[in-house]
Amino acid sequence: MEQLHLDILKEVQSIRDTQLRAPMQIADRTRIVNLIKEIQVVLLPGYYHYRDLTDESAFANLITDLEKEIASALCFGGRSFLEAKGLTTEFLKKLPDILRLLDTDIQAIYDGDPAAKSKAEVILCYPGFYAICIYRIAHELYKLNIPYIPRIMAEYAHEKTGIDINPGATIGEYFCIDHGTGIVIGETAVIGHHVKLYQGVTIGAKSFEKDEHGNPVKGGKRHPDIGNHVVIYANATILGGNTKIGDHCTIGGNVWILHSVDAGSTVYYTDENKQAQQ
Repeated sequence: MEQLHLDILKEVQSIRDTQLRAPMQIADRTRIVNLIKEIQVVLLPGYYHYRDLTDESAFANLITDLEKEIASALCFGGRSFLEAKGLTTEFLKKLPDILRLLDTDIQAIYDGDPAAKSKAEVILCYPGFYAICIYRIAHELYKLNIPYIPRIMAEYAHEKTGIDINPGATIGEYFCIDHGTGIVIGETAVIGHHVKLYQGVTIGAKSFEKDEHGNPVKGGKRHPDIGNHVVIYANATILGGNTKIGDHCTIGGNVWILHSVDAGSTVYYTDENKQAQQ
């Protein structure tokens, strides 16, 4: 290599943030995306395809591949790789539960959209279901306190669908996303059963508390709770960790909600461009 090129490389190396210098065990995004695809083949073979794997061969690969990536993520996060085997087994035990939940989501989307001609169409065509599927996988990894992998999975779904569901969010059965683009669901959000969201909905945080140095305080309950049998229409924004939307509410499009809403209420904008609640 010419001296000029060596000098350029050395200059680049000298200005890298030392806190961001990654060890060899850094979690690998491409391999983690491959894990998603292996899991999808295990859960719904025929609908998802990856390297011509059957569900049996995908499961066999997954055992090895998942343990390796968990070990890398643990090391990168400053923990022992010796936890990886047990965590892999704990996650694999959750696969039947993930599939049971996905079955309810498929049903909810099929029932909730007259344009859906079959459940197969929901699996094959709907970005909402694709995002939910990856969320369900990532959420179980998140609950096992596995670093990096759940968030990488969630951001892959975000990239593919425009739907941003933090893997820490808690979402009940029969979850329906219709259209979906632009949806944001924050880490500490809790969503009940039989909830339907349309495009552009934000279930987010208010402005963050700051410490004595002016930095945002991490952690804490920052996102709303949504009850059971709630419908939230397009571009509604619901913010705050103390905000609770009661059961059987209907939230109209384009509303901005910072306070709790009683069960059975309908929130919408009137002709006078004022927010109203029934």
